[in-house]
Amino acid sequence: MNLITRRHFFTQAGFACASLSRAVSTDDKINLAFVGPGGMGTNHIKTMCKRTDVIFSYVCDADSKRAATAAKLIQELTGQSPKIVSDMRRVFEDKAVQAVLMATPDHWHAPGAILAANAGKHVYVEKPCSHNLHEGRLMIEAAARNKVAMQVGTQSRSTGHIMQIIEKLRSGIIGDVLVAKAWNSQRRANQGHKPTSEPPAELDYDLWLGPVPKVPFKSTYHPGAWRWFHHFGAGDFGNDGVHDIDIARWGLGVDQHPNRVIGQGSKLFFDDDQEWPDTLYCAFEYDNAGGKTRQLVYEQRDWSPYVQEGHENGCAWYGTKGMIVGGKAKGWQVFGERNKLIEDIKPPSGPDLAAHHANFFDAIRTGAKLNADITINHLSTSLCHLGNIAARTRRSLVFDPVAEQFIGDADTSKLLRREYRDHWATPVG
Repeated sequence: MNLITRRHFFTQAGFACASLSRAVSTDDKINLAFVGPGGMGTNHIKTMCKRTDVIFSYVCDADSKRAATAAKLIQELTGQSPKIVSDMRRVFEDKAVQAVLMATPDHWHAPGAILAANAGKHVYVEKPCSHNLHEGRLMIEAAARNKVAMQVGTQSRSTGHIMQIIEKLRSGIIGDVLVAKAWNSQRRANQGHKPTSEPPAELDYDLWLGPVPKVPFKSTYHPGAWRWFHHFGAGDFGNDGVHDIDIARWGLGVDQHPNRVIGQGSKLFFDDDQEWPDTLYCAFEYDNAGGKTRQLVYEQRDWSPYVQEGHENGCAWYGTKGMIVGGKAKGWQVFGERNKLIEDIKPPSGPDLAAHHANFFDAIRTGAKLNADITINHLSTSLCHLGNIAARTRRSLVFDPVAEQFIGDADTSKLLRREYRDHWATPVG
């Protein structure tokens, strides 16, 4: 891993967005390929097909039924007939393709995005941006090296009422913000105990696995439940929690990795095959300039039939003159000293996916700043990885934010990466 200064870290991030060499004319339609048009991928298609400035050239998925369904949906909504392929290399080889929307399972996010960037394609990649912390660093380097836009699907960064609450925090409405908290409190499904089996006929399982070591197929892996397994996902922290931890970190105003991490996580409720905790508590401490320390806390209960502080998924910021409590779906309440309600912000809707798409296309056309570029999201997604590692090891960890390694703990630092098999998509670096 390259040891870089923090100044270089953020200079490179800006370079990747502000100095795009693959910009297109503002009058041209953007040639786009969908890779992984499953659950969230379908939401992207329905939203993006309302645009008139996109050519939908490819649909790519290792599941032939999913690919065909997505292509049919695009045809119904736009009249366009995208090509259907199973191997994403066919997309990257086509010089006409300018941008790729990557909504694959997590274990493909970094490998696919890096390949796309190396082929000169702009990338919109779903959250969490990476399966492990080191992959995020490789994605930053790939975007900068190839001078392409790389947006991550934390659409709250482009949502008006969330941007508004961040501005209020910056204005000092609750004083100096010392602590932020994010939570993910909802009832998830029991995944059951499933035996290994043959994959369905429509799924090219070897292609679906990609560069990760081979494991026998289970019906819980595809579709959707792969995220609850160490091999493929980052649990619900990386799935749903990453949205709220990103908002919380944004509002706290920390733009580096934490220095210290603690975490406790276990399966307290579910008796099934999923491997990640259904209950998780993590805390992060940041040593800011001038000796100012800030704390960020994350709570997760995947078995809760109730909401916390009025929000199933939410954030709170605690300042020296008040607090803000709320969530991306329902809005925010601003309290002053002695719990005086100052403002109650009710949004017209939840996170704005269309605005996040628009920001991505603006970056491609004009070099506009990405609201959730890969460097921004790497800092948030890495919290998921660091918290999960602390919970798995049941240790208090000290982290070097620049070297991206645990200090004095070489064994735990190995968990910042993963093993790959010999494969054409294995990330290098």
